[in-house]
Amino acid sequence: MGKVAVGIAVACGVAVAAAAAVVIHRRMKKPGTWTKVMEIVKDFEEKCATPVSRLRQVSDAMIVEMHAGLASEGGSKLKMLISYVDNLPNGREKGLFYALDLGGTNFRVLRLQLGGRGRGIVNQQFAEVAIPPSLMTGTSAELFDFIVAELAQFVAQEGSDFEPTPGRQRELGFTFSFPVMQTSIASGTLLKWTKGFNINDTVGKDVVAELTKSMERHGLDMRVAALVNDTVGTLAGGRFVNDDVVAAVILGTGSNAAYIERANAIPKWQGPLPRSGEMVINMEWGNFKSAHLPLTEYDLELDAESLNPGEQIYEKVMSGMYLGEIVRRVLCWLAQEAAFFGDTIPPKLKVPFILGTPAISAMHQDTSHDLKVVTNRFKETFEISNTTLKMRLVIVQICNIVATRGARLSAAGILSILRKMGRDTIKEGEKRQRTVIGMDGGLYEHYTEYRKSLESCLNELLGEELSGTIALELASDGSGIGAAVLAASHSQYLGRDD
Repeated sequence: MGKVAVGIAVACGVAVAAAAAVVIHRRMKKPGTWTKVMEIVKDFEEKCATPVSRLRQVSDAMIVEMHAGLASEGGSKLKMLISYVDNLPNGREKGLFYALDLGGTNFRVLRLQLGGRGRGIVNQQFAEVAIPPSLMTGTSAELFDFIVAELAQFVAQEGSDFEPTPGRQRELGFTFSFPVMQTSIASGTLLKWTKGFNINDTVGKDVVAELTKSMERHGLDMRVAALVNDTVGTLAGGRFVNDDVVAAVILGTGSNAAYIERANAIPKWQGPLPRSGEMVINMEWGNFKSAHLPLTEYDLELDAESLNPGEQIYEKVMSGMYLGEIVRRVLCWLAQEAAFFGDTIPPKLKVPFILGTPAISAMHQDTSHDLKVVTNRFKETFEISNTTLKMRLVIVQICNIVATRGARLSAAGILSILRKMGRDTIKEGEKRQRTVIGMDGGLYEHYTEYRKSLESCLNELLGEELSGTIALELASDGSGIGAAVLAASHSQYLGRDD
């Protein structure tokens, strides 16, 4: 391993500290110890491998599940939920509209002034609020009352320019990024919580009704005009400015996708087909599961100890909530089996979810010659200050393995959507059709290496000619904007004079 400097603080004096340091120094110099480290890392890398052949198997399996989910309720791990959005925004929407975007540990409140044809968004204001952890496992009333109190405060701070016309309610698009069985454009029953939320008395209830009751308790005169999840919102927001947008993918705390499906390809749809002939489908792809997914013992342990064991398996290997935790678990095993950090396992290394994805992103992308960012992150997060450059290189390698696997599996999911829509081939004699997928979420936006790996893999899967017709475009806050413009396109005042 070379020289390993390990600092140990021992209250009984310098001599004892020096002796302990020598013991650890000698132990880590033993060839067998470092060999064990490399064996563990190599084994992990091999189990996380995502060659193109395997990714195509993942895509094949996902398409089978997509068809099954469209055929019947409960027929697939993929819910393939009908969104009731059959007409996407066209840029002509006009007026004052709000959005509430709830999809993780933070929520956003947004106000948009839409100018109509050719003018787009003429005024925009937002606020972001952190949700106290206790409310994520409390009661439905506690969570929605907290959210509405912040929404009411946001409205109360507005100037007179944003007062609604007398006799009219403010209208809101509600982005609710959890599995919901929608019954209309503005109602839906919560199927289950994800992303660390676990509020039992909300499950099985209409989340719009729960939000409306809280607004009534706070005296806030506002109507929910559209209920969407973040991917449907991102798709709508992207379509508002670009007619080529046909799908959306969220890569943030959690992950999901939505796309435009032919209405006659949805066997479970009841009633007359929409006039547009299309329907936006909320895939809930985080719950996808297949024997072809490259899962390791660390993933299986994480799943078993999670709030929802056996669920959201795809999400647990490629979304922002879990990447840092997978890295921590590998490091913990290195500490236990190969004395990676010395004779004892650092106490904070044992704390679940202490290592967030922003931290592994920063370490993975550390370009300093001595990996100073890794040094600092380990001091701040784990109170570990004895890492050598050789150790830090291993840490970066583990971050790379986890992020690369997640990114490439995300690319396989995007390929599945393109194949289902028939956008994965260019037929001879046909004009090239441009396809845009709206991307949103902090993982995709801020984790550059993850994003590069995803885009490179998608190009690899599509081939050079086809990849030139497919574009992934960042739609920052697309879900909030999309919810607001969907509220506009489903306003109860449509067709009336302003």
